[in-house]
Amino acid sequence: MWFGWFRPDILVEYRQLFWEGMLVTVGMTVACILMGCTLGLLIALARLAHARHQPWKSFCKYLLRWPSTVYVSFFRGTPLFVQILLMHFAVMPLLVHPADGLLISGELARELKQSHGALLSGVAALTLNSAAYISEVFRAGIQSITRGQRFAGMSLGMTPAQVMRYIVLPQAFRRMLPPLGNNMIALLKDTSLVSAIGLAELAYAARTVAGAYGRYWEPYLAVALIYWLMTFVLTLGLRKLEMHLGRSELG
Repeated sequence: MWFGWFRPDILVEYRQLFWEGMLVTVGMTVACILMGCTLGLLIALARLAHARHQPWKSFCKYLLRWPSTVYVSFFRGTPLFVQILLMHFAVMPLLVHPADGLLISGELARELKQSHGALLSGVAALTLNSAAYISEVFRAGIQSITRGQRFAGMSLGMTPAQVMRYIVLPQAFRRMLPPLGNNMIALLKDTSLVSAIGLAELAYAARTVAGAYGRYWEPYLAVALIYWLMTFVLTLGLRKLEMHLGRSELG
């Protein structure tokens, strides 16, 4: 017994498990942020799509705006925990199955399901969920740029895609960075929910140690401290990026 009621020797014994869990957590967070931002941008552009003349007017309304609106409403209006369970036990077996998977079948599907099933389900659920929230951040940021700047770019001979890439998005990104940072921090913490389907990340490591020793202070305090340190580092990085973009805008 060290320090009375607290036993750090338990943490030392399982340090490799915590280290591997942290790597899985960080890897999932980075992958989901990158894919979530990409998908979120596409969804935001779909929700903002419009045209003046038929048939493109109906195309934008019924095939872009409406489906993207339903997507955002569903993933923002249902619990992430339920989405993870639905993805793991319903959607993934339909898409990846050794016998009749719609996307992957055969021996590859069996190997993926046995070795990486929880990881694939967790990444898919977190990416789809984060994309719904990030799309709203992108949509608000894009709409915050005045239409006059878009018209000015098009008057110079730029296409709508070039206006969006070179004029709108660079300015909108500076305004979107704080809410995007909040989404990144929330996503980092939400990875703990994936332990419910058996992924060996930080929360799963803490639960394993707690079950082995019947002690809860040590593993869960350690995990809480690790999560706090990771969010603290992420917050510092985002703050420095905001300051850098602010100086470049003033310059």
